[in-house]
Amino acid sequence: MDALMPDPTRDSGSVRMREILLLLRELGWSVVFAPDSGQATAGEQAALSTDGIEVVGIAGAPALPGWLREHGGTLAAAMLCRHEVAAMHLDLVRAAAPRARILFDTVDLHGLREERTARLEGNRALLRKAARSWRVELGIAARSDVTFVVSPVEQALLSRELPQSRIELLSNIHAVVGRIAPFEGRRGVLFVGGFAHPPNRDAAHWLVEEIMPRLHRELPGMPLHLVGSIPDDERASLQREHVHVHGQVAELGPWMESCLVAAAPLRTGAGVKGKVNSAMSHGVPVVATPMAAEGMHLVDGHDVLVAETAGQFAAAIVRLAREPELWERLSANGQENIRQHFSRDRAREALRRALGTSG
Repeated sequence: MDALMPDPTRDSGSVRMREILLLLRELGWSVVFAPDSGQATAGEQAALSTDGIEVVGIAGAPALPGWLREHGGTLAAAMLCRHEVAAMHLDLVRAAAPRARILFDTVDLHGLREERTARLEGNRALLRKAARSWRVELGIAARSDVTFVVSPVEQALLSRELPQSRIELLSNIHAVVGRIAPFEGRRGVLFVGGFAHPPNRDAAHWLVEEIMPRLHRELPGMPLHLVGSIPDDERASLQREHVHVHGQVAELGPWMESCLVAAAPLRTGAGVKGKVNSAMSHGVPVVATPMAAEGMHLVDGHDVLVAETAGQFAAAIVRLAREPELWERLSANGQENIRQHFSRDRAREALRRALGTSG
């Protein structure tokens, strides 16, 4: 179960979920997916059906409680994704399927992300919400057979809090697409991120309002491409000369093949960053804040450029535009980072450990 049906064009969490579902099928399991929203488009349902995955809990399909009553006795495992979903359904699953192994997929530690956002904004109400989220996450992890986190930073944090619990690393999952176009002829900065995720909204505005003006002093006319689900009222506030707001797109390939650099100016958040993984899988060098690089196994100057202030961020992009050898090094080493740490093989082994022999 997850909050929504997976839509890989919407967010990196959907990319990861779709790969997890496919890997479970490859491991021999029969897989059923239930969106907590109770909603699914025909296209979303057809995409899972094509891969042999049944969808329940939506219109025209069995309701989740009834499905659990009928099949709970033979259910081997249940993966509950995100603490809100797990908190709502853990007791129901335990009652209906007492022999099922409970896998809690944090996706990222929401309490940690909310706390960082609250401190950035000076928001006491959000800080209280973060504390509540953290208590819920700890409680669910303590009651689950296995808890999945996406970064070694979060694995260490949760393991310290719950030393008796089993905490497994199941990170983002990406294939290395490879670099299509060389350094020559590339132009532009790419930012990928949907605004349903608050850290992306803050990052996009910081990029447009503070980083790009500094960049244009050195590289006049360098375009910025904003890709992701962006509400109409936000589009107007982001419009500037040389800023192109594309919104949600079906395929990132055209931008990955033409842009010089991918920007990850996240000032808050948690987990690992799909925008960083995606760019590196295409061989596009990344400039990232320390927050964006956290838990990604990255080394400044080797496979990423790390920048903390708007001035440092702009200067790093200028370096990549003017130093082809640096660009080539980051491009090659970024792809190797994906092979080493975010491959399907890594994820397959994590699932195999958590589930034991295949069904």
